Amino acid sequence: MILAHVHPGTAVDPGPAGPVTAAAGLLAAAVYLSAAARLRRRGDAWPRWRDASFTAGGASLAWAAVGSSPGGPFTAHMVQHLVAGMFAPLLFVLASPVTLALRALAPGAGRRALLALAHSRGAGWLLFPPLAALLDAGGLWLLYRTGLFATAREVPWLHVLVHLHVMAAGLLFTFSVCGLDPVRRRWSPRLRGAMLLAAGAAHAALARSLYAAGPPGTAFSASDLHTGAQVMYYGGDLAEAALAVVLAGSWYAATGRARTRRARADRNGTGGHAPRRDVKVG
Repeated sequence: MILAHVHPGTAVDPGPAGPVTAAAGLLAAAVYLSAAARLRRRGDAWPRWRDASFTAGGASLAWAAVGSSPGGPFTAHMVQHLVAGMFAPLLFVLASPVTLALRALAPGAGRRALLALAHSRGAGWLLFPPLAALLDAGGLWLLYRTGLFATAREVPWLHVLVHLHVMAAGLLFTFSVCGLDPVRRRWSPRLRGAMLLAAGAAHAALARSLYAAGPPGTAFSASDLHTGAQVMYYGGDLAEAALAVVLAGSWYAATGRARTRRARADRNGTGGHAPRRDVKVG
């Protein structure tokens, strides 16, 4: 995804959006690392691989905003789209930033506000897997199979708005599929897995359609169009496979915890029902 790329003769510079996005990604990584360091200073454990994951996500987003990649303009666009819309969100979500924030914040208004937001009805609906999949995959179909892509290349504010949607929708969908942070409701692995398959199929079908015909109103060369479509197809498969691994791992871990609670309850003679606990944020 190219937030500040100029296609010769067809697009205008959208202004400071690229550098601002890059700075935001790097700033978010710095805030995350600061919160993790705060935990460790007070003696709490926090996996360093999560630090690395979030930092890589911030750096990836910064590169997608202002960097350049080899190939024609459509191929470069697709490489950066995959980084900012699929891989960077996965790296962010793997780092469990909401859990970190809830643990790092001192008891008080800020922590209560964040917990209320995570458990709000609005957050629950935004992270409802079918809706998140529709916003993500549906938004891509709208972008590439209508005249929106061509128009956005000419109108700076629309260019920025479209790509902000791509990033936000990718983050929401990744968050809803992985289910790693404490939110209002964790949907079943079956529903999340089904939506991952559906979104993956929609993404693959879109890539195949782009191989056959570019976005309406554009005139990319055939070789550039074909390479970009292949990047979208195979890169999307890779990102979706990684999501499937995370989903399977979280399901396995949750199943193991549930069995442990049942075994403990049986030993304590509570009829196989462990006392209900609040959402774990630590």
